[in-house]
Amino acid sequence: MPEIYDDINAMPVGALGIIGMKGCENLTASVDNYITQWRSEPSNAAHTLSTGYMRDSYLVDCNCPRFGTGEGKGTIGQTIRGYDLFIISDVFNYGVTYNMYGMQVPMSPDDHYQDLKRVISAAAGKAHRINVIMPMLYEGRQHRRTGRESLDCALALQELVDMGVSNIITFDAHDPRVQNAIPLAGFENVMPTYQFIKALVKNIPDIHFRKDKMMVVSPDEGAMTRCMYYSSVLNIDLGMFYKRRDYSTVVNGKNPIVAHMFLGDSVEGKDLLVVDDMLASGDSVLDIVKQLKERKAGRIFICPTFALFSEGVERFDEAYEKGLFDGVFSTNLVFRRPELSTRPWYHEVDMSKYIAHIINILNHDTSISHLLNPAQRIATLLEKHHAK
Repeated sequence: MPEIYDDINAMPVGALGIIGMKGCENLTASVDNYITQWRSEPSNAAHTLSTGYMRDSYLVDCNCPRFGTGEGKGTIGQTIRGYDLFIISDVFNYGVTYNMYGMQVPMSPDDHYQDLKRVISAAAGKAHRINVIMPMLYEGRQHRRTGRESLDCALALQELVDMGVSNIITFDAHDPRVQNAIPLAGFENVMPTYQFIKALVKNIPDIHFRKDKMMVVSPDEGAMTRCMYYSSVLNIDLGMFYKRRDYSTVVNGKNPIVAHMFLGDSVEGKDLLVVDDMLASGDSVLDIVKQLKERKAGRIFICPTFALFSEGVERFDEAYEKGLFDGVFSTNLVFRRPELSTRPWYHEVDMSKYIAHIINILNHDTSISHLLNPAQRIATLLEKHHAK
């Protein structure tokens, strides 16, 4: 059993149940497989007295069928009385469709969020505890009010808590301060820093995490906090772009970017990590890597937690062929375009084992602080890598 389980002696708070919403089947199956293997090991003999602790699977039968009008309902096909439920929901999976008036309609974030509430409602108060794992936070970009506009993310969090959700786990929230909307509820913002560094070491064997060889670059001021953490644990320098916007114009609900301005030391000859929470259309990051190459940067690795590619991957193909960047690293926490698997520049960061650790430990109602702060694991990984 991995070392992070040495301190788990408490009995589970309830029989473990994992629900994967539509579009999360592969991720949920991988998480279930990890937990099933861990709990079958002899070191867990002390927990066999707990009813249902060791099972062939912890997945709960669940479905959200749709009527022809597009209306839906949530159904749970087995008992969940006394269960500690973990519901995994990817609200940005547009690859899931449903039939409405004879048309195949892709599910929007609103559709996924509504289905999540349906499943919570179907539990009907029978579960001992309900936990929601929402990798990319619903309406996370609408986290603050700058005018007469809605506060969608805060309202959604309050609604989930009012429905009985005890813990909400998300990854690399656009602005983690949105948790202030639910100050008395459990909210964990998990950073995938260790998994990204591990993937870089695995896929780029000759990478050097040294000040004279590498720099972290923040694509805007909003990403500075996560980039400062990378800079600190890797002990390398940090640069930043800031966005000059035209505040007299509004396009698609936001002020258009006039230019990206760079602040930082010379990037000449250095490998660069461009770290952000998401990659949407890609307009900003492609402009940034072009400017960095004009400054004679070495290899450039783009590292968004969520790679959405909302306007396709063709422009990234062209930029890669021109040598503007050397790779995109992103997680499997949200839906990925199928064509990404064939791209030589795309590298996937698997997060299923990390989620399995979080679920397994929380089910024992034990602290996950050591999981949330991976500084020591990163230091050990870098020591081994540099020793090679």
